[in-house]
Amino acid sequence: MPALFRHPRVHTGDNRPGVTGILVTDGVITATGDANQLAALHTGLDVVDLPGELVLPGMHDAHIHTAAVARSLVGLDLRAATSLADALALVRAHVDTMPDGAWIFGGRWDSNKWQVPVQPTAADLDQVSNGHPIALSSIDGHTMWANTEALRLAGITADWADPPGGEAVRDADGNPTGILREEAQGPIESLYEGPASGDLASLLLLAQDELLSVGLTSVTDLNGEDARAAYLRLKAEGNLKIRVTKGIPRDSLAAAIAEGRRSGIGDDWMRVGAVKLFSDGALGSRTSHMSRDFHGYPGNHGMPVMTTAQLYDAARTAVDAGIAVATHAIGDQANHLVLDVYERIRAETGTRLPLSIEHTQFLQPADVERLVRLGVTASMQPTHCTSDIALVDALLPDTDLVAYGWRSLIDAGAMVAFGSDAPVEEANPFFGLHAAVTRQRPDGTPDGGWRPDERIAIDEAIAAYTSGSARLAGDFDRKGRITPGRLADFIAVDTDITGDAVATDPGRIRDTRVLQTVVGGRTRWSRD
Repeated sequence: MPALFRHPRVHTGDNRPGVTGILVTDGVITATGDANQLAALHTGLDVVDLPGELVLPGMHDAHIHTAAVARSLVGLDLRAATSLADALALVRAHVDTMPDGAWIFGGRWDSNKWQVPVQPTAADLDQVSNGHPIALSSIDGHTMWANTEALRLAGITADWADPPGGEAVRDADGNPTGILREEAQGPIESLYEGPASGDLASLLLLAQDELLSVGLTSVTDLNGEDARAAYLRLKAEGNLKIRVTKGIPRDSLAAAIAEGRRSGIGDDWMRVGAVKLFSDGALGSRTSHMSRDFHGYPGNHGMPVMTTAQLYDAARTAVDAGIAVATHAIGDQANHLVLDVYERIRAETGTRLPLSIEHTQFLQPADVERLVRLGVTASMQPTHCTSDIALVDALLPDTDLVAYGWRSLIDAGAMVAFGSDAPVEEANPFFGLHAAVTRQRPDGTPDGGWRPDERIAIDEAIAAYTSGSARLAGDFDRKGRITPGRLADFIAVDTDITGDAVATDPGRIRDTRVLQTVVGGRTRWSRD
């Protein structure tokens, strides 16, 4: 039966005023306009009055690791730790709840924010391990803290050679200290991401409700093939409630091509996305590839994870097979080199496949125009900016780089898509909208925002989190706005974040609560 969804305030995303009704048939929006007029023109409607103060298009997280989000529901969380001692106490408490010999995974530790920012070691973890192998990812996911048992099981010893794009930190005698950076995490990840993490499909079923509850109706997932298999299982069982664009890990690219996967293949619930490549690491781990040294760390300007030649070969292989490319780049030198690769591929192939830079945190000013000219999407996560303020000020003081520059990019005509990078940051898109508009931490600091010239308007931020993400996923004609012909994905919230009251008190954006989430014309989550 066709349904008429009614609400006095509908933000359609295309600047159409006066919409109070959304007519939906078979999961697709067939008309929008005045609710009374729509009701008069159509009989036999199921009328649904949406709650709250505003209806928005469903949010689309352009960069999220949903398998990691799902595993975080049962994994160890060290974000509350303010010191090494705190972290070890939390590990000990978690160990006591686990069966003998089980892997301890999770983490999300951030030694940069500890009262004494020391680098932890395997020996520290060994004190509280009680025989368990332990592997704990840092908050940015680019560093792992492992104990001696985990290192042993993975074969990481003094004789183990660092892989390209990775490093096992070593002591004066050459023994691994327990800190693994970038690609050096792989041997342990391959061990604990299997049965040790539980049934991923069941965890994703729980995670879906978490994501729906914050207004996400679509995600671009950048986890591995195990997540793809789990989503396919949920879909086959009729349990997929959120739309998924599924990325391809670099090490699965050849197999994906052999299977015939191409970007865009699939249906409205699950489609093939881009291959995920890496140019560098992360700022917090001081592995982001910069054109200058980090302040206080002479000789350290980060590290490339893949050489330019490797990036080109992988990206060209993907494009030739009809697969889009999404490349992680944080440092300005990493972004510059990715643009070099993309420029060469555009020139050689003329491809119109989506090419994106994931994070796009630091750009050389001249590269802003180049990104626009090449039609590259800046896939950004606004809460990274507000989480990193102190880190940027410490490591890159007085930098003249374009830093988390969504205003500069939008003004230059760039395509911008927003996401969260959860579980590195919280998945809640209203946290990201707040960060994009204010450039302030949750406590309202700094006054006026950090680098306030890069703030954007709420309408621009909403667009980046909806139509911008849909465009990058190749779904702009089906998602991202509340208009006829698009999928009936929308949310009702308790705050009119587009109104004058919020304009004078933008902190309210962050406090916004979702009351109802509709996907495909059906209520998939409700606060009631």
